[in-house]
Amino acid sequence: MKAESYLSRGVSPTKDDVKKAVSAQSPGIYPGSFCKIIPDLAGDPDWCTAVHADGAGTKSSVAYLMYRETGDPNWFTGIAQDSLVMNTDDLLCIGAVDGFKISNTIGRNAHRVDAACLSAIINGYDQIISGLRGLGIDLEMTGGETADVGDLVRTVICDSTVVVRLPRHQVIQASRIKPGQVIVGLSSSGRTNYEIRENSGIGSNGLTAARHLLLHHDYYSHYPESCADTLPENKAYCGAWHLDDPLPGSELTVGEAILSPTRTYLPVIREILTTSGAAITGLIHCTGGGQVKCRDFGRGIRYIKDNLFPTPPLFQAIAESGEVDAAEMYQIFNMGHRLEIYCDETAADAIISICARFGLDARRIGYTEAAANPARNEVIIKDRGKVFEF
Repeated sequence: MKAESYLSRGVSPTKDDVKKAVSAQSPGIYPGSFCKIIPDLAGDPDWCTAVHADGAGTKSSVAYLMYRETGDPNWFTGIAQDSLVMNTDDLLCIGAVDGFKISNTIGRNAHRVDAACLSAIINGYDQIISGLRGLGIDLEMTGGETADVGDLVRTVICDSTVVVRLPRHQVIQASRIKPGQVIVGLSSSGRTNYEIRENSGIGSNGLTAARHLLLHHDYYSHYPESCADTLPENKAYCGAWHLDDPLPGSELTVGEAILSPTRTYLPVIREILTTSGAAITGLIHCTGGGQVKCRDFGRGIRYIKDNLFPTPPLFQAIAESGEVDAAEMYQIFNMGHRLEIYCDETAADAIISICARFGLDARRIGYTEAAANPARNEVIIKDRGKVFEF
């Protein structure tokens, strides 16, 4: 099964080609972990290090559209949070919840993205770092690079690199996920008590599909630079919505929902690991690959998800576009929860209770069992009266 609506726009939801390209590389000192882990940069044999890179992806194209439509460069502020959180919340999946050192890289077309836009992005880093420090998370910006690369970048791209050290006894290895465990899902939408407004749940994955399936073709006519010049016109901005249209079922407009900053789970997971860490074998950040991401971890595991969250309004609107079938939606989007905790049944209630203290919805969304073939993993999703097998 491949998500054809995504592939036709030049994006691989499962990144099979990328996985093949890096298959010969060293897996690090803890093979099968969510992030590659290397020996400690400081040389302490009891510690280890992870160096991770990610970014806001094509979400910056929506910020550009909002900026051009309104004249307000502050629409770029949130993509700094997207870029940072896509790193930190990958790293929390190996047990790293503090002591992050951050560098960023901004590549722009200076003809279209000016100093005010750059300032908004940089201020966005300051805001998210300050906010997390207020929650007791230690992060430090170490510098970065802004490159004027208009020959390569049509608008702007915002990436980050994060370095973290952690004690080896603290490492969580997703390779240890096993049959007989509960899967606790942490909601991607709604509003936690550390967010200032409703979150649509989109995160920073599936944005190519989201913007082209939702937004009106007017944007192709007005801002052709906001998408790839290799994209066929009939695949560009095929939706019915304008950025300032209200999103049904939400307090947000469509533009605000697509740009909703990626939620971080750092403060929640830090507390969960402190109290229930011994009962947890894996954390999975449902990013590229969506609800099928877990299939890459463990061995001989059947992941059964039979109690998902109600589909958030933004994902419902995308589904109603008619171009993405139901099975593909689970491959592209998180569909309501963006982090999964694999734990003993006895720990599930305590984990859900901690989440509630942060105003974060959590629930048992499924369980693990042995797969029919011990050499491969399976994902079975039971949702809205249908069964999907991957």
